[in-house]
Amino acid sequence: MFGIPGKSPVTLTPRAVAQITRLMAKDGAYGLKLGVKKGGCAGMEYTMEFAAEAAPHDEVVEQDGARVMIAPMAQMFLFGTEIDYETSLLEAGFKFNNPNVSEACGCGESIKFKDMPGA
Repeated sequence: MFGIPGKSPVTLTPRAVAQITRLMAKDGAYGLKLGVKKGGCAGMEYTMEFAAEAAPHDEVVEQDGARVMIAPMAQMFLFGTEIDYETSLLEAGFKFNNPNVSEACGCGESIKFKDMPGA
């Protein structure tokens, strides 16, 4: 684990908690698994998928009934992130307010982290 003992690596806003618990109930999932992968115009992308269980080295964050698991390779990139859920007239989705990001593309789904080469 890359975090500080006793401190959650990510926090969820009340809107994110509501959406995650709604998705967990609808899919019958244990929770949502968060990760990062190479891709997108800025170099990395967030991933989010339903999970039936936590993997052995996942960091599990539970908040007000919502459960997210953070894949081991993503833990250092997501530490300190606030996850929100926003809705507008044209779109709805999760928003990651991540202090580790140095650049993001216009869509907000592709990011570059401060410790990546060229950042």
